[in-house]
Amino acid sequence: MKTLAYAAPRADAPLAPVTIERRAPGAADVVLDILYCGVCHSDLHQARNEWKGTTYPCVPGHEIVGRVVRAGASVKKLKEGDLAAIGCMVDSCRKCAPCKAGLEQYCEKGMTLTYNSVDDKHGGGITYGGYSQAIVVDEAFALRVPKQENLAAVAPLLCAGITTYSPLRHWKAGPGKTVGIVGLGGLGHMGVKLARAFGAHVVLFTTSEGKVQDGLRLGAHEVVVTRKPGALDEHDSRFDLIVDCVSAQHDLNAYLQLLRLDGTLVLVGAPEAPLPVGAFSVISNRRSFAGSGIGGIAETQEMLDFCAERGIVSDIELINIEQINEAYERLLKSDVKYRFVIDLASLKR
Repeated sequence: MKTLAYAAPRADAPLAPVTIERRAPGAADVVLDILYCGVCHSDLHQARNEWKGTTYPCVPGHEIVGRVVRAGASVKKLKEGDLAAIGCMVDSCRKCAPCKAGLEQYCEKGMTLTYNSVDDKHGGGITYGGYSQAIVVDEAFALRVPKQENLAAVAPLLCAGITTYSPLRHWKAGPGKTVGIVGLGGLGHMGVKLARAFGAHVVLFTTSEGKVQDGLRLGAHEVVVTRKPGALDEHDSRFDLIVDCVSAQHDLNAYLQLLRLDGTLVLVGAPEAPLPVGAFSVISNRRSFAGSGIGGIAETQEMLDFCAERGIVSDIELINIEQINEAYERLLKSDVKYRFVIDLASLKR
């Protein structure tokens, strides 16, 4: 089925309109008319081949909210007219231990990503993402969208939301726990909102004095401006959990020092180069340094329901598809509060 989309034709070219071919829907598939798609920094990395291995044309987008316009004969979870969502993956082997445990994101054979991934189960073509008019997906990897007033602002929950929700849940953030969030961007702003909703005492760490009021508005109990000399000194051995959302080079050891006995620093940002960790940064206080990806399908559905019950959505700037190249340039300058979302009605126009 032919579908309008925006794609990067090569690493050094701007995204431009194209027509792509979606696979024919099967009995277990749903077809979504895409309404909104969030713009993740990963989209920019992939479009410009900064992680290497991009296949062109590349249609980015893995924060997708749409409406079901066709449901296959065996589909039970969704029906035509339902709101649905697709996150960072559209399939996995479904047979390995992680998949059977609902941790498809850690599939031993590798999950099938929503875009720029080889789709072995459907002829071996490359998957195309949400900067497009429609998408076909197996119902097992589609999610129900509970009613929210601002549907566009739900889209970033499919990546920024679940990427921060998953570690907060896994390391049991909640009442009586002190949780730090490092960085106030697309991931960090969701980390602050969700950690507060979990009931933890939330401390935001930011390099920007200009983000103090925003941090408090989003739910932080305290905001620490790390550029100030000695700003971290009074927080030594204070935190149960720190979720590090920064993708730039920074000093992990400074934050490891802030963990109390058996505390954990979880990295969810993805810096380009390795970050050194000193031995005594983890030996002291029996601290742990960990990483976390997105959540599985069940956990992502749980996160969407959790957010709907509490009225939590992302802070967004809604753009038309023809503004995507400008949005990428602004993304590089951190000039967005805090996630761009594409209105796909603009593609149809």
